[in-house]
Amino acid sequence: MASSCLTKSKNFIIFNLKSKSSFTDRISAFTNSLFHHRLLHTVNHTISPLLVRKHAGYSRVNRTDDSHRFFELAYVQRQLHSTVSVSSDVTQLPVESPSLQILDFPGGKVKFTKKLTFTSNSTEERVHCYRVLDDNGQPFTDVDSLEISKELAIKMYTNMVTLEVMDTVFYESQRQGRISFYATTTGEEAINIASAAALNDNDFVFPQYREPGVLLWRGFTLQEFANQLFGNKHEYGKGRQMPIHYGSRKLNYFTVASTVATQIPHAVGAAYSLKMEKQDSCVITYFGDGGTSTADFHAAMNFAAVLEVPVIFFCRNNGWAISTPVNEQFRSDGVVVKGKAYGVPSIRIDGNDALAIYNAVYEARKMAIKEQTPVLIEALTYRAGHHTTSDDSTRYRSVEEIERWRGDQNPVKRFRAWIESRGWWNGVAESEYRSSIRKQVAQVIQVAERVEKPPVADMFNDVYDVPPTNLNEQEAFVQKTVKKHRQDYPSDVPL
Repeated sequence: MASSCLTKSKNFIIFNLKSKSSFTDRISAFTNSLFHHRLLHTVNHTISPLLVRKHAGYSRVNRTDDSHRFFELAYVQRQLHSTVSVSSDVTQLPVESPSLQILDFPGGKVKFTKKLTFTSNSTEERVHCYRVLDDNGQPFTDVDSLEISKELAIKMYTNMVTLEVMDTVFYESQRQGRISFYATTTGEEAINIASAAALNDNDFVFPQYREPGVLLWRGFTLQEFANQLFGNKHEYGKGRQMPIHYGSRKLNYFTVASTVATQIPHAVGAAYSLKMEKQDSCVITYFGDGGTSTADFHAAMNFAAVLEVPVIFFCRNNGWAISTPVNEQFRSDGVVVKGKAYGVPSIRIDGNDALAIYNAVYEARKMAIKEQTPVLIEALTYRAGHHTTSDDSTRYRSVEEIERWRGDQNPVKRFRAWIESRGWWNGVAESEYRSSIRKQVAQVIQVAERVEKPPVADMFNDVYDVPPTNLNEQEAFVQKTVKKHRQDYPSDVPL
């Protein structure tokens, strides 16, 4: 039986070889006829012949669609080595009409091109960075910059110094065991203060955990900072949050959440509310480079762009997401290019230049409110301190690198050089102010330490108007446990 099958197969192959020429000719003539018919039909339906040629060898789709059948026929011709080529037929077509040059697809008009070109996955030259002051604190000539008054400049600088001193003393307190946790803003003082100075007090702030300077600018006192860090009964969160998780309803500063990006979509929602209420204000949300690798960032950017809400996305690209450098986070040219993908006006600025930051945020705020649009700002800077007191950054970067940024690119030092060059500041004023602030910070720590903690009952209130039964049972259990093992609990926590 196997021999019989082989014999039949051999005879069939010989028959086809003998009739190959006539069979191919018949197929060629048939496909040529259909090719010209379908080509004219396709042109009438505004399908670019160029697209046909480019995709002819790859279409393997439903034959019921006319244009897809044409792709199939072109594919058959090439496979059968027909004497009529697709490319030669296309080049013989008349010049495309204007309607073929641009097509109004859903979403916008698109021009066609004859070049098969993919977008580059990298650029030889990165997006430029807006800067006003050079490394020595001197302004460039012919620079686009706003004029700021002496009073505003001095307030900006003294707030930067206050933030710097506050970080140093509170950090030392954590190392002494007086508070449990802390995170500094070392190297990012200009981002905090200059951006805050460009906003209005009625603008809403959705921070991450490295923007206490924004709260400082708005009037949050040193004592209020200390109360939060020590979690005493005067702390607005009643001691239920970690240190540095500040918040102030009065100052429109939403409480910090221990995440890298959940505040971003929240900011978009708040901005949409402002738009609906036709308020003359905007929202700003801060986040780091690591936050742009999260789904929250991308969802928020898309929502903000589509809904056209007045929100400023402020990214502190400080080079490190804890111990992960930016070159291990994404291949794109930083963060600024992500804005273009979502149709959001974007700018890259020097995050160590206080004047550049102030100018950019000031203009971004005007644009966001007047044009009802989101704006993305990428501030290039460097986190010159550890991520938090739980981190030792020398394990993943060199001490020399850190010290170089602390010195050569210090934003406080650069802004001081500028105000001194204008005769607005001097060494005596510097020494007196730093000494005064350090004494004030030490004093508020002593006060905060002596204030008792919130009562245990505060763990269970402020959530429900009428607490449910299970929550009442939990509170009773905790009270009983603390009383029974009083020696194991802090004596300054009232029951």
